[in-house]
Amino acid sequence: MLDCGYPGGPKVDSLAKKGNANILLPKSHFDEETMDFSFSGIKTAVINLHHKNPDINRADLCASFQKTVTEILMENVIKAINITGIKTITLAGGVSANSYIRNEFLKLNKQNIKVYMPDLKLCTDNAAMIASAGYYNYILGISNDLNLNAIPNLKL
Repeated sequence: MLDCGYPGGPKVDSLAKKGNANILLPKSHFDEETMDFSFSGIKTAVINLHHKNPDINRADLCASFQKTVTEILMENVIKAINITGIKTITLAGGVSANSYIRNEFLKLNKQNIKVYMPDLKLCTDNAAMIASAGYYNYILGISNDLNLNAIPNLKL
């Protein structure tokens, strides 16, 4: 199985530095009304490429994946800025630990777009943040049974 990790994860970042972004990958559609987009197409493409050719150069695949994901992010951020006029960006979560993504986003400062991002030590995966919130709820005696369903907009 190909293990590049999640898009901004340390495995992608370290493998990508050893490879060349020479594999063409699909880019997602940007909905200008909702400003929604998805990475499902590129993730599927990477999985399919690996399944068709298990000996594919993983470093090149990670470099191509990282570059394409970053291009998608940058293009869509610029579109969102043009639509909203908001010129302040916050890069956060586990993906913000990726050095390539961080460097590309910092280039926006030259276009008078303010970019904020946490120190690397604070760039954690969402699962770790949810686990931390769960830990503190547990300490407070807050628990649920196994019938608990996901609540995507739950306030923590």
